[in-house]
Order: sequence, then C-alpha cells, then structure tokens
Amino acid sequence: QVHVVESGGGLVQAGGSLRVSCAGSGRAFSTYTIGWFRQAAGEEREFVAASPWDTGNTYYADSVKGRSTISRDTAKNAVYLQMNSLKPEDTAVYYCAAGRRPTVIDAPQDYDYWGQGTQVTVSS
Repeated sequence: QVHVVESGGGLVQAGGSLRVSCAGSGRAFSTYTIGWFRQAAGEEREFVAASPWDTGNTYYADSVKGRSTISRDTAKNAVYLQMNSLKPEDTAVYYCAAGRRPTVIDAPQDYDYWGQGTQVTVSS
C-alpha cells in the first residue's frame, strides 16, 4: 500500500512560481512511477508530468513543458513539481498519483493511488 499527500498549493500572480510537493509513505513508494495531474473546475483531469522510478526520464504535457520541472528525492520519499511562469490557465487542483507500472504514462486510469489534491490559483 502506498499513500501520497500533496502540499504547497496556493495563490500566485501570473508570471510567478510555485512548488507543489508529494509526500509518499510505504516501503514501495520509491518503486512507483509518480505522476502529477490537474483538474480545473468543470474540466476533466489532465496529465501534467511524470517521473518513472526506474529510468530517470521525465515526461511533461505540452502545456507545461519548459515551465515545469518534476523531481524526486528518494531519501525523503518525495516528489516535487516546480512550476514557473505560471498562467491563469494553470489554475486547478493538482493531484499526485502513484502507479506501479503505468502502461500509458499520461493516463489517469493507469495510476493506483491518489492524493486529495492541492489547489493552485493563478491570478491575472
């Protein structure tokens, strides 16, 4: 069993930066792919970024590529999403998800464990 808890959301002005964190528990956390997803009001949940546990590769949605960085701290059982040059359209609830072996890395249904989310609001 793996548990994930997000933190670090908040209100930021357009152009600003924010780092959201995903704290994991459970011995197997370090062997899970961790993904960040977001869901804006009235919209479907969408992929933001992912960090597989075994390759060191990172994956980003086109909408955040070049503005966001996902990173892992294995010693702290944590994954971070650093977001820069934020835009009002980045406003959403951001979710951390853990997947043992996601077949499609940007597919929410391929992730097994989800946090409750953290709100990120970008004002114009």
